[in-house]
Amino acid sequence: MDNKVLYSALLVILMVIGVEMAMRADWLQGPAEVYYDLWHQLAGQQYQPRHVAIVAIDDQTLREHQDEPLVFWSPHFARAIQVLRQAGARVIGLDYLFAISPESWLRKLNLPESEKSRTFDLPFREQLAAGRVVLAGNLAADAPEPEKVRLPLADYWGSLPGKLEDVGLVNLYNDPDGVIRRFVPVLPLGKGEAWVTFAQLLAERAGASAVGQPLVSPIGFAGPPGTIPRVSFQRLLLKGAAHDPKVQALKGKAVIIASEPTQLLDVHMTPYARSLLHFKVQMMSGAEIHANILETLFTGRFPRSVPAWVRLLFLGVVLALGTALFLILPPGRGLAALVGLGLGLVGLAYLLFRQSWIIPVAYPQAGLTLCYLGVLGMRLTGEERERARLRHIFGRYVSDDVVEKLVSSRKPPDLGGEALPVTVLFADIRNFTTLSERLSPHEVVEILNAYFSRACEPILEEGGSVDKFIGDAIMAVFGSPVANLDHARRAVRAALALAAVARDFGAFVTERFPAKELPAFAIGIGLHTGVAVVGNIGSPRRMEFTSIGDTVNTASRLEGLSKNLGWTIVASRETVEAAGAGVVTGGREELRVKGREEPVAVLEVMGLEPA
Repeated sequence: MDNKVLYSALLVILMVIGVEMAMRADWLQGPAEVYYDLWHQLAGQQYQPRHVAIVAIDDQTLREHQDEPLVFWSPHFARAIQVLRQAGARVIGLDYLFAISPESWLRKLNLPESEKSRTFDLPFREQLAAGRVVLAGNLAADAPEPEKVRLPLADYWGSLPGKLEDVGLVNLYNDPDGVIRRFVPVLPLGKGEAWVTFAQLLAERAGASAVGQPLVSPIGFAGPPGTIPRVSFQRLLLKGAAHDPKVQALKGKAVIIASEPTQLLDVHMTPYARSLLHFKVQMMSGAEIHANILETLFTGRFPRSVPAWVRLLFLGVVLALGTALFLILPPGRGLAALVGLGLGLVGLAYLLFRQSWIIPVAYPQAGLTLCYLGVLGMRLTGEERERARLRHIFGRYVSDDVVEKLVSSRKPPDLGGEALPVTVLFADIRNFTTLSERLSPHEVVEILNAYFSRACEPILEEGGSVDKFIGDAIMAVFGSPVANLDHARRAVRAALALAAVARDFGAFVTERFPAKELPAFAIGIGLHTGVAVVGNIGSPRRMEFTSIGDTVNTASRLEGLSKNLGWTIVASRETVEAAGAGVVTGGREELRVKGREEPVAVLEVMGLEPA
């Protein structure tokens, strides 16, 4: 198996394990909850509540009874409950902590007793005793005695058929960030005791089938604040209220009576209260949260997390797909794929949310990001290693641009050897023996180094590789290690430029050694195009990347003929034809060269017409 594939498979496995561990440890709970809240805001109202309604003590109700202290409102509550019974309400919850009654308040004033003072609450107590009513209690976290329940007045809960069993706690479950997303059916009181919460108790009294949920359950919000239908408390106090169509619409519903004036203090943060994508921040009343919990219990629309095996399978598929793309695509496109996959996960998670399924987004996104960085690190490390290797092998022969092309090429050279179409150039200094006899060894080396540094430039500029220096001769190859379809034309251009370099270098030699009576500096160049074997050739202790074969030998022989022919550049017909139109030629000959039975057609290259 390819090392990259093996490494990638290991990377995916490690990421799946790591992401699953992070999920179970809630390391990315914050981003996960941001997505969860965003889904609620994008969805808006998800469905029309059919099982719950709120009777609101609103601004209109308070204006109508502004002269009556709330402590004396028990006849109004009695009237409202009676009307709701007549309308066919399924169960009634009073989200109001009755800590004092008119009768007890009057007794504290030590006023003379009267029939009115003794029976003021009687209609209310009678309605409580008739059943299907739940009162509210509160677990006081700041009470002197820890976990103490604040109950409604004993005169009231004592009138209930189930006594304290008909009292539910209105405390709400807050996540660590203060947002209410879930609820608990019971609240522990310590010493193994627990108390049923308000909405749970209403659902049980209404006979809802979806009760008895786990300790902490997500709330299936029907929609943002205002989604739960409301009826003004004042409508229930009017004459003939039981025949009011809006009141009759409460038939079969669980009704919560609660105080909801404009300046409401009982407001809480829910998923709709987070400022995301310029959505309006909306706080929700405690009564509406209880109503949403009730609706969730009645409908069974609990947002459910996907099973663990589905989550793991999904995570593995996503990370494997992402890693495969990151391997195939260049880093820039891989980053675009990362963004695309991340957005795709967001879209998929939102669609599943609309079906009440919760699949985490932040965790697979984090896994994809780590996989991308892992593949990028693997790629960069491998490419740098390959770059260093290719620089070591080819840095002496080709330009830096060619090395970069080799590194970025999807098909690097086969160092083991391969047959490639190339053009080979040989260039030799004429009369070098005479020149070296008239100079000291140090001066000979000086001339060769100066010449070779100039001569290599046009070769490298045309994308050729300097294969080797053979004494005073240069061997260059075009078309390897980077394949170029126009390697013959590149070789012709390099040969013409090399001839110009030699002419200029002759003036340098004359100026450098004016008293040495050196022969005129000149070179001969041979060009031939054909197939050569290219690769690492040599022994384990001395290896060299070079080209061998008939094409190389023929190019060397043509360079040797240049002096006898009197031509600077001798090119085979194969090279001239492969170079294309515009090659200016002079003499033409057919000659036999050593190592070949058939004669070789050669031409003198004089120039190259502009394209």
